[in-house]
Amino acid sequence: MKKLIVPILALLFIACDQEDVDDVKNAANPDDSIEAVREYAFVNQIFQDIGNNTGDAVLTSENSQTSKISGAKNSPDITIEPFDLISFPKTITVDFGEGLLCEDGITRKGIVTIVSTNWYRQEGSVHTSTFENYYHEDYKVEGTHVAENLGENADGFLEYGVTINDGKITTETGESIQYNEDSMRTWVSGFDTPLHIWDDEYLLDGKQSGESSKGVDYTLTVDESLHFVLLPRQVKSGILSLDVGLFKDIKLDYADKTITVLGTTYPFVD
Repeated sequence: MKKLIVPILALLFIACDQEDVDDVKNAANPDDSIEAVREYAFVNQIFQDIGNNTGDAVLTSENSQTSKISGAKNSPDITIEPFDLISFPKTITVDFGEGLLCEDGITRKGIVTIVSTNWYRQEGSVHTSTFENYYHEDYKVEGTHVAENLGENADGFLEYGVTINDGKITTETGESIQYNEDSMRTWVSGFDTPLHIWDDEYLLDGKQSGESSKGVDYTLTVDESLHFVLLPRQVKSGILSLDVGLFKDIKLDYADKTITVLGTTYPFVD
């Protein structure tokens, strides 16, 4: 999604008539709205990544033969307490240590703690993740990530309600970006290989919102389900509606690879 920023930046002005352009130029700090788009793209990627990795950690724990799993070369250490087949809630501690280069090329450090009320595939189970000095590359992550198993849909795919409360990313320079999410993730591929996250695919619906480091509010609504694949990481299809600061109702269509600004549609490179 980050590659979309340059086309968005240009098209926001191309699509405007002269009166619109004057309004944007005369507004306070219009560049802050553009920066908010950049920040949203990056923060969204980090929190979607967290959802994938916490789910993977829970499934790994459920298939473990020991209460502590010592991480392989590209994997964190995982501890399960209590370690049995019947006691819940369970606390799963995922420790990336002082810095671990993971299989996807991202360096993570710190601890993610997951409290699970039941098995990950069990309808009604809730999995709550919190963070202790956790970093995605050089960006500190805070907040509470909750995934609830809502059961199978009519097509037989598991659905998870996902909420992120008080999400916060702090940059190397101390700037902070706020993020909240209320969405639905539908697990459409890779569920037959629970110990291998990288073949997973899922659909995302719902809404995300927050505030940029410059105090610009942003809201994103999924108009048509986003189809995510993890390796290579991409959005195959879906339509987003994005409001950021001065700019309202920007439409991104991943299937047609188009962006619509003020009713005019242009191609983009994803």
